[in-house]
Amino acid sequence: MAEKKILVVDDEMRMRKLVGDFLKKEGYAVREAADGRQALEIFQREHPDLVILDVMMPEYDGWAVCREIRKTSRVPIIMLTARGEEEDELFGFDLGADEYIAKPFSLKILAARIQALFRRLENRQVAIRNYDGLEIDEPGRNVYVNGERIELTPKEFDLLLYLADNAGRALNRDQILNAVWNYDYFGDTRTVDTHIKRLRLKLGEKSELIQTVRGVGYRFEVKK
Repeated sequence: MAEKKILVVDDEMRMRKLVGDFLKKEGYAVREAADGRQALEIFQREHPDLVILDVMMPEYDGWAVCREIRKTSRVPIIMLTARGEEEDELFGFDLGADEYIAKPFSLKILAARIQALFRRLENRQVAIRNYDGLEIDEPGRNVYVNGERIELTPKEFDLLLYLADNAGRALNRDQILNAVWNYDYFGDTRTVDTHIKRLRLKLGEKSELIQTVRGVGYRFEVKK
């Protein structure tokens, strides 16, 4: 198994070396960045498996870097700060940080947090189905297109999940209506077409996964 790659971002060279050397001994590949701008450049080029991100830095601070990363990626992020204030922690979590550690901290505790995040990620990946870049997180009821989360209504999510569960099968509108809207729905099958249209718009380039079967209905088809 390839070693996990961790990006350590801190403007203090001593801190980067301290954390970096320790993580290398733990068996991780380490990349370092001295400021926010460099961090984003390395992130886009190296695609690390986890980011350790200091809050107070020149160029872009840790908040700005976290915000940019979250636009395209769900990679685990651990925020480091010299301040342990509750407001800072809440702000970091709102931006999408996974963990928050106040300086000074134990390197062993840091390693334990990293291991826990990787375990959580592995469990999440088992639960998430990936269809050529379209990810369906059934337990969390989230959908991602190329790593970016898209907003679906509850019914749109149920519709997509039903189509994916029956991938490769041509489903007529009555089947879809009964499965997604239940048998006590008194509308007509046009509501299926309306929801399919909206779903395709939200899926963007992945809308091609939902194919129209003339004279029948729809089929969820993944390229081999």
